[in-house]
Amino acid sequence: MARNSQKPELVLMQGNEAVAAGALAAGCDYFAGYPITPSTEIAEILAEELPKRGHTFIQMEDEIASIAAIIGASLAGAKSLTATSGPGFSLMQEGIGFAKITETPCVVVNVQRSGPSTGLPTSPAQGEIMQSRWGSHGDSPAIVLYPASVKESYALTIRAFNLAEKYRTCVILLMDEVIGHMREAISLPDISEIKIINRIKPTVPANWYKHYDENQKYLSPLASYGEGYRFHVTGLAHDQHGFPTNKPTEAGAMMERLEKKIVHNIRDLVQIESYMMEDANIAIFAAGIMARAAKAAVKIARAEGLKVGLLRPLTIWPFPDDAVRKMLKNVEYVVVPELNQGQFLHELRRLVKSTTDSKLIGFQRVNGTLITPTEILQKIKDVL
Repeated sequence: MARNSQKPELVLMQGNEAVAAGALAAGCDYFAGYPITPSTEIAEILAEELPKRGHTFIQMEDEIASIAAIIGASLAGAKSLTATSGPGFSLMQEGIGFAKITETPCVVVNVQRSGPSTGLPTSPAQGEIMQSRWGSHGDSPAIVLYPASVKESYALTIRAFNLAEKYRTCVILLMDEVIGHMREAISLPDISEIKIINRIKPTVPANWYKHYDENQKYLSPLASYGEGYRFHVTGLAHDQHGFPTNKPTEAGAMMERLEKKIVHNIRDLVQIESYMMEDANIAIFAAGIMARAAKAAVKIARAEGLKVGLLRPLTIWPFPDDAVRKMLKNVEYVVVPELNQGQFLHELRRLVKSTTDSKLIGFQRVNGTLITPTEILQKIKDVL
């Protein structure tokens, strides 16, 4: 795991291992968590690696304590991370909302498993697509990234930290059990070539500092505890100094800031992959492990003379509305394979302009097994 050399190296790595490696490369210096399948390897690796670097690993008593711990560590200046799955992610939702309203950077990794409740702990699923966006009560826009390979697990972990630091929010890295546990040979980039973003630090005198300052890009400096800047942190609606307020203008400004720092930076946040979509008349929309199966289905379909393409979101929230609208405009059908009961399909229906959604073909499975490329291809042939 340790990478002291700056030379690129080819390594056989598991998805969860890649998350741990990406976190270390991003500068993560604090992990708090509670072990849960299928995310446990992330904690196990960081339990070994963080102390070697003089940093902190702590196993908390549960997931509620874990999310609280990483928020507190971040306020003290740490780059903090927790990793969980299913039931643990549900327990963290109030804490995630607290991180968002207090604008505290941190990263939560959710390696999904089949649910609800204990469900099928070692089986793949994609059941938290909507929860990752809407799980916390109140209006709290989300940044959620979704890798489809071991290499992307590494890269998007770094990106998750960068976005958390840049936009002062809790960023979620959503994975599925197969991506977390598959192994691939990947070439890790030269450490010196990795772009690392750190939070903006205040430069004004302490008595001028506003913990929630306003600016055109809705980004603001973040002081840490112990640096001489006085500020208040609360889950209540608050003013620019962080103190509780009931004034509609101040509460409204706070909520507007939470929304606009996401929606005003869509181009920076949204990442998509368009695969063979240039001349496609049938598209597949999929993420994570289902995108891998979908890409294989596209290759088979093309070999058979079918003009099929794939649109894959690497950022699932904010949702890539513009790319999806373009896809819906240019193709006859969109097949949506997913390991849930239609969460991506529901979101695509929101963007269909006509009164019917006959263009959208759902393909769901929730029994703990994967949808194969040949099954996706057959679904395509069934609608032709």
